[in-house]
Amino acid sequence: MKAIVATDPSAAAAGITLADVPEPAAAINDVVVEVHASGFVPAEWDWPSTWVDRAGQERRRPVIGHEFAGVVSALGYGTTGLSLGQRVFGIADWHRDGTLAEYVAVEARNLAPLPGDVDFTVGASLPISGLTAWQGLVQHGRLQAGQAVLVHGAAGAVGSVVTQLARELGAYVIGTGRASGRQAALDFGANEFVDLEKESLDDVGGVDLVFDVIGGGIQEQSARIIRPGGTLVSIVGPVEARPVDGRAVDFVVESVPAHLTEIVQRVRDGRLRPHVGTVAPLDDAVAVLDPAVRRSGKTVIRVRD
Repeated sequence: MKAIVATDPSAAAAGITLADVPEPAAAINDVVVEVHASGFVPAEWDWPSTWVDRAGQERRRPVIGHEFAGVVSALGYGTTGLSLGQRVFGIADWHRDGTLAEYVAVEARNLAPLPGDVDFTVGASLPISGLTAWQGLVQHGRLQAGQAVLVHGAAGAVGSVVTQLARELGAYVIGTGRASGRQAALDFGANEFVDLEKESLDDVGGVDLVFDVIGGGIQEQSARIIRPGGTLVSIVGPVEARPVDGRAVDFVVESVPAHLTEIVQRVRDGRLRPHVGTVAPLDDAVAVLDPAVRRSGKTVIRVRD
């Protein structure tokens, strides 16, 4: 089968290639999914799981990509809850071969049904961005109606979902980013916007929750404006700057089918609009996935028409 494999962690786009690799087999409790579309997160290049397995051994020529939508084509021994031909979406295991391929083997427990009225491209754009937003706000952030939320990267693939979900939950949303993202952030529901290149977070006033996708100095500034009892939620690794009188949480997104169902239902009824950016076929994926090129929204690779 055709797949995008990584060969060199230091070579950016030159370190990935389109190759022929063996089709995966379904282990116990697995399914094999015929991939129709796969999302991609540029930060994957820097994830340790891209380059080493769970035992710490080097992974050679791993298939990259982790979020996807497709159709179940094989069931492993003991697999329950899914059926052949069923439309599904979700996240593949971080340490196994991924989803930028014609087929992927995934634990059945990581998948949710993809309704027939949701396009595969849309389905593939949802798992990481949607689950990150849901788990960061609801599970870890404990967001309550009436609270003020500072959302960094509010026009991005993750931030745009965080913004929409926070507004639905009754929060007042302050989005941040570059000036070029101001209108997009407002269109996604931010009540106001801060240009991080020209405006100061100190002028924002107090907030109850910060959703951080940047880290570093921005995280430090953000921690200073969190109200007593508030929360800083980070997806960029261990928190270095903590609120004086509040909580700090960093987390790695998990594929929870119940959460995926909540997210896709919001897409179906118009409460959530995924920010799909570049869409390209698998044959063109190497150029499109260059981590050095900044792209707006979620990049999705169409594996099948």
